[in-house]
Amino acid sequence: MNKVEASMAGTVWKVLVSEGDVVDSGQDVIILESMKMEIPLSAEMDGKVSKIMVNEGDFVAEGDVLLELVGM
Repeated sequence: MNKVEASMAGTVWKVLVSEGDVVDSGQDVIILESMKMEIPLSAEMDGKVSKIMVNEGDFVAEGDVLLELVGM
């Protein structure tokens, strides 16, 4: 299992995937907004989105787990 974590504190601007989606390593899965900048977060492995822990508009702290991936 692999987790996508917030690289900095900010607001979840856009969730680009849904639970059950298959993603490739390097694919953007969530976009954070912090200090008027958009920060894309990518999957670090090929896998399937098993759980999304945030919704668009949620505030997250650095290191918060945003979603989980399971290997294929």
